[in-house]
Amino acid sequence: MKKYILSIVLLTNLSLVALGQQSFVLKGETIHVSSPYVYLGYRSGDGSKHTLDSVKIEHNTFVFKGTIEEPVMAYLYINRNNRGMDDPNAVSFYLEPKKMSIRLEKDNFKNALIKGSKSQDEWAKLDVQKKAIRQEMEPVLDEYSRLNKRYMDADAELKLLETKVKNLKEEAYDYRENFAPFNERMAKLDVEFIQKNPDSYVSSFLMQFMTTGADLDKIEGLYNSLSDQIKNSGYGREIARKIQGIKNGSPGSKAFEFESTDINEKILKLAAFKGKYVLLDFWASWCVPCRKGNPHLIDLYTKYKSKGFEIIGVADDDRSQAAWHKAVDQDKIGIWRHVLNGLKFENGEFDRSKSISVHFGISTLPTKILIDPDGLIVGRYASGSETDTELDKKLAEVFGAQ
Repeated sequence: MKKYILSIVLLTNLSLVALGQQSFVLKGETIHVSSPYVYLGYRSGDGSKHTLDSVKIEHNTFVFKGTIEEPVMAYLYINRNNRGMDDPNAVSFYLEPKKMSIRLEKDNFKNALIKGSKSQDEWAKLDVQKKAIRQEMEPVLDEYSRLNKRYMDADAELKLLETKVKNLKEEAYDYRENFAPFNERMAKLDVEFIQKNPDSYVSSFLMQFMTTGADLDKIEGLYNSLSDQIKNSGYGREIARKIQGIKNGSPGSKAFEFESTDINEKILKLAAFKGKYVLLDFWASWCVPCRKGNPHLIDLYTKYKSKGFEIIGVADDDRSQAAWHKAVDQDKIGIWRHVLNGLKFENGEFDRSKSISVHFGISTLPTKILIDPDGLIVGRYASGSETDTELDKKLAEVFGAQ
């Protein structure tokens, strides 16, 4: 009995192997077809294998030979640059492991005369039954085409408009450089006022805005010149907090080891990057210079990633997460990790308890913090501090110039 069952199994397996080796021959005849080659493509029934073959048309005839396990839908065409089913010189049909023939007329492949395939005959019969329904459906298809064209046209207009808006935004931002000489003159007056009036609440109010991109030694010197009463004022305590934040985010300090959920809903821990150089890129979707600098960041990431370099984007987009996702996608910077800053605005007040920027003293965007494999900050690159050129020099120094 066991031998009998074994024999059945062996015979079954052999028959499956034999089935997989069945041959087909497809002989073709062409009328007014000038193309030198014809192409035949088909997939296995389970979609695991795709075959694409080509043969030369000689004396208006061609022959395809091959093996298939079972009847499959095949696609025959002559134009390699247009494989769509709207091509008048392309036709789909059932290919069987038998001897078959096909007769093709230029620009009329859809009405090819096909013989030798039972599956194709069944398919053709069903197609005839559907013909009347398709004719009834034509007005619906036409209306869909009209509506879809309106959508495609509007989408194209939107893309053009988005490009225009982006260019105008960058143009307006660049023009802000013209404010520089005026702002410098006013800033000089503010510094002179603080130096002459260390006991004035106006001095502490003015100093709040000086911490944005300011030189740490300069702002700390001005703060130390204030009277104790002004240092202990609300504005004074805020200045002290900002100064400490800048110190915490400056070279020589231990980097704050934050934990957050990234853009892909995965937990990100800075501590997990120990052993690598990590660049924290503080940016925002609405920040023009941040976005303009992304191509250069991509170059740096591509250049040094294999040597142990990582980037973590920290976006100030807690209230505009859709824009954050869109910017990451548009700028093609999803190749590195991304988290939100964590600043919340609730009941008319800011909640900075989860803000990553606070721990690094970030007051201007973009700002980049470079952390070494031991978790120490070795570079701070922002307005009023070191520039991207110096970041490039630092990375070349760390990883070696290429």
